[in-house]
This record gives sequence, structure tokens and C-alpha cells, in this order.
Amino acid sequence: MSSFATLNDDNSPVRVVLIGAGLMGRKWISVLTASPDVQLVGLVDINLAGAREALREAGLEGVATGTSLTEVAAATSAHAVVNATVPVAHHATNVEALLAGLPVLCEKPLAPTVSQGLSLAATAEVSGQLLMISQSRRYYRNLAHLRQQLPLLGDIGIVTTEFFKAPHFGGFREEMDHVLLVDMAIHAFDVARYLLDQEPTSVYCEEYNPSWSWYAGDAATTALFEFSGGARYMFTGSWCSPGLETSWNGNWRISGARGTASWDGEGPALLELPSQLQPADTAGVPGDRQDAEEIAGSLAGFVSALRTGVTPASEVHSNVLSLCMVEAAVLSAEKKERIDIEHVLASAYENALNEETMPAVKEALHAWNSISGLLPNPAGKTSLTAATGSGRH
Repeated sequence: MSSFATLNDDNSPVRVVLIGAGLMGRKWISVLTASPDVQLVGLVDINLAGAREALREAGLEGVATGTSLTEVAAATSAHAVVNATVPVAHHATNVEALLAGLPVLCEKPLAPTVSQGLSLAATAEVSGQLLMISQSRRYYRNLAHLRQQLPLLGDIGIVTTEFFKAPHFGGFREEMDHVLLVDMAIHAFDVARYLLDQEPTSVYCEEYNPSWSWYAGDAATTALFEFSGGARYMFTGSWCSPGLETSWNGNWRISGARGTASWDGEGPALLELPSQLQPADTAGVPGDRQDAEEIAGSLAGFVSALRTGVTPASEVHSNVLSLCMVEAAVLSAEKKERIDIEHVLASAYENALNEETMPAVKEALHAWNSISGLLPNPAGKTSLTAATGSGRH
């Protein structure tokens, strides 16, 4: 039985209201209008003129606009929301949508803090609606096929990511603290969870800023995570390293008992077993929409979940752990010590209980009793049932 409401109509396009008409919102307008699975019926932004200009640039007419998500959704008989607001607005906008009876596909990160993420997980339970996070960099055919092939390597012990780019963003990113960890590293951290099918248990992280960096905050970092099955995952990256840049997905290396795999973040992966070098065959990669990648892949997964009731991989309860990897890495860099993920989750849970203002959501948080159900059990799996009592499958 589904743990969230599903759509009654499997054939008609899902009527979607997009909230946020900035740079990411404009990318979502393009993806939403290109998909046969959805119909963009509304666009919400506090800058109404900007929202209308975004629609004009896309050549769209007949899409309702407004500054109130609840009002636009009601006026358009919307089925769902795509949230492309800035991260600091995610908690308030997701709560508004969920409590209005609307499932949400939200841009990463889930929220600025793990405690707010836990609040949103409880809100999703109270509302009975799906909250899924668009971890768009999970959605690559070549990555999916690499994951399929990993059993060939035997027991996985070492995973590394090298990420080196030199973007001149301007604006808030060049002024923010922990810019690489907070704004980008969650993609790689989430992919590590996806590839290993394990959960993080601890991290040691260092941040630094090279002398030539144009960022105010530390733009380079190295983080070493331990995972529940014993594997170590190392992320080394920089956002101020011109020349020989990696892809936006980074360069990956995965070492197992019987061989090694490498992926450049774009093309087919390579697997080398004893005396054998072979490219990954990308034919027949499973998925709801084999042609859907990046945010289009997130959208396809969201629609599939709403129609089938099958919980997607980036549902809010699971995605909290990707956000927790970021928060734990930041804390480790600040304290210059190894940080246990359990400590970060437990502290966030207490903060969520203390900060929650909605009685029903606070009651849902209390019903968890503890955060232990989000942690891996000795078999290396994560039990969401213990945390939520929701019987997710």
C-alpha cells in the first residue's frame, strides 16, 4: 500500500505549478513544457513581472501567474508542484504546498539544515503527500549502468571523486561560506549513496581556499566518509581550478575485491577485471523513461511515483541523509575532527522538535521516538519504517 497519495488518472498529463522564475526556474520551464507527462498550468514568484517575462521568453501563453502558491494552485486545479525557489525558501514553500494537498518535486537541497529537512519529512507524513528531491545527477544512463555492473567488482572498499571546475558565478555564491560543500558537493555525496547502496556513518573533512581563489569562502575541500558496509568514500574538489577541468559530475574511481571501475562523469564507464578492459554497454538500462536524464529524469521519476505509488529513491526521508553528509562535513571542517553522522542526526532531531511550531507536525516528529530508524542497521541498509512508523517500501 502506498504511503502517499497517488493520481487517479494514469493517462492525462499531470497539471503542475512551478514556483520560482529565476535561472533554475527557467530551466524547469523548458523541461516541463517539453515533457508529454505534465502540463505547466501556473508559475508563482514574488517578482510577478519576472515570472511573466520568463513565460514570454519561453513563448508560453495561458499559464496562470501569481505571488501565492495556494491561490494559483487552486485556480488552475493543479495536481503537483515543482519547487525551484532558493534554498532558504524551501521549507516554507514545501510546507505550504504539502498542506494544500499537493505533492512536491523540490530542487536540491531539501532545506538549508537537517533539522528543517526532518521537519519536512514529518510534514509530508502529516499531509499524506509525496515530497521528492530533484537529485538530478543521479539521472544518467551511463551512471545507472555503472551501478548495475558494480557486483562484478566484488566487495567495494574504496570510492573516490575528483571534482575540479573554475566557474565565475558572481553574486551570492562568491560570497557564501562553505561554497563548494553547501552548493555543489551534495550531488556527489548523493551519488556515492546511490552507487554503494549503503549509508554514511562518519566523516573527516578539511576546507581551504587557494591563494588565487575569487571566492570569499573556502572553495576547495577534501572529505573522507565511512559507510555502513565498511567502504570509504573520498571527495576532493575545487571550484577555483582552471585547466584540465572535470565534468560537472566529477571523475569517479571504484575499487573492489575483483577489479576497478572508472567513470569520467559523462561517457560510458570502464571496468577492468583481471586481464580484461571493457566499456560499459549502455543498452537496455532500466528506468521509467530511458531517454530522461538530469532534471528531466527527476521529473519522470516524480510522475512515475505519483502514478504507481512506488517510493522514489530521493523521497524526503532518504534524502535527509544526503543533506546530513553536507552538514556533517561542514561541522568536521569547522571543528577539525571526525564527526559521527548519528550525532548530527540526533542533534538535528532535537532541534526539529524544539523549533517546530505546527502541532500536527510536532506530534509526527515525537512519534518517531528517535532518529535511529534513519541510520543503517548492521546489514548496511536503512530502515525508514523504524523512524517513521509509515511502513514505506
